[in-house]
Amino acid sequence: MAPTRALPKYQPQLALLMKEVPEGDGWLHEIKLDGYRIGCRIERGRVQLLSRRAIEWTDDFPEVAAGAARLDVRTALLDGEVAAVLPDGKTSFQAMQRGWSGPRPALAYFVFDLIHLDGEDVGALPLETRKARLAELFGARPPAPLRYVDHVAGQGRRVLDQACALGLEGIVSKLAASPYAPGARNATWQKIKCALRQELVVGGYMDSVVGGLGALLLGHYDGDGRLVYAGKVGTGFQRVEKELLAECKKLVAPACPFDLNLPPRAKLRGAHWMKPGMVVEIAFVEWTGGGHVRHASFQGRRRDKKARDVHREDPVS
Repeated sequence: MAPTRALPKYQPQLALLMKEVPEGDGWLHEIKLDGYRIGCRIERGRVQLLSRRAIEWTDDFPEVAAGAARLDVRTALLDGEVAAVLPDGKTSFQAMQRGWSGPRPALAYFVFDLIHLDGEDVGALPLETRKARLAELFGARPPAPLRYVDHVAGQGRRVLDQACALGLEGIVSKLAASPYAPGARNATWQKIKCALRQELVVGGYMDSVVGGLGALLLGHYDGDGRLVYAGKVGTGFQRVEKELLAECKKLVAPACPFDLNLPPRAKLRGAHWMKPGMVVEIAFVEWTGGGHVRHASFQGRRRDKKARDVHREDPVS
C-alpha cells in the first residue's frame, strides 16, 4: 500500500505535444477532450473544483460538485476535464463558450486519473493501477455528470487514425507504468493532435466594415517575456461577437503591446490596441515561415489561462 498523507493541492500533470504516437503495449491511449481541465478535491463532504492554476470554479459547475459529493469517499483528489457534450457524444469547447452567456449545454466531468483516496497517495502508483482504482471507485454507474475516461492499451496509430476520422481533436498517450507527476510537463504524457490548436493572447482588434468585430490580433510570449505577434483571426466568433467586442473594449490601451514580428504598419492600420490580458484558443492550418497562424478560426475564450503562460507550442519528435 502506498504511504498515507494529507489531501494534497491540485497541481496537474501536463502532456507534451508530440509529432508521432508512441508505439508499444506499455502506452495507454485516451481521447483528447475539448473542455476545461479541472481537479476535484473532496474533503469531509466539501467539494472544490479547481482550475490548473488552483483557481476555484466550484460555483461555475454546481452539477459537477453535486455529483462528486455523492462518491463514497472521505477524502479524494480527482483529475479530469469538464466539457460540453453534443448530441453525437463529442465534446465541444465552442458549445461550452456559448454556455457562459446563453443556454447552458449538457456538461460532463470526464475523470481520467485518481491522485489521492482516503489518505492514500495513489499518485505514487503506476497509471494503470490508478485507473483500475478509479474504475472501481466509480463502479458501473458513477454519479452524474461524472464519467470514467477509458483507454486503449497499445495500437496508438490505429487509435489516432480512428479519432481523426471521427472529427475529434486528437488523443493523449500515457505511459502505463508512470506515477503522477504534479505540475510537470514531460514525455510520460504525450498529446497528439489531428489538427493544430493553439492558445494565444489578444493584443488588439480591428473593426469590421459594418462596425462590429472584424478580427482579433494575436500573440504569444517568448522565453524573454516579449509578446510576439502571431497573426489574426477573423472567423468563428460570430455567435459571441457582441460579448467578445465588449470585453475587448474594456482592455483598450494607447500603445501597441507587441514587441516582435509585427507586419508592415499598413496591414494593421486602424487597429485598436489592448492590454494583453485576454487568452483565446484557435484552430489553424499551419504556422507560416514568418511565425503567423494561417487560416485561423476562433474556438473560444480560455478563462482558465493567464496571458503570461501562453507560449508557442511546437510538437517535438
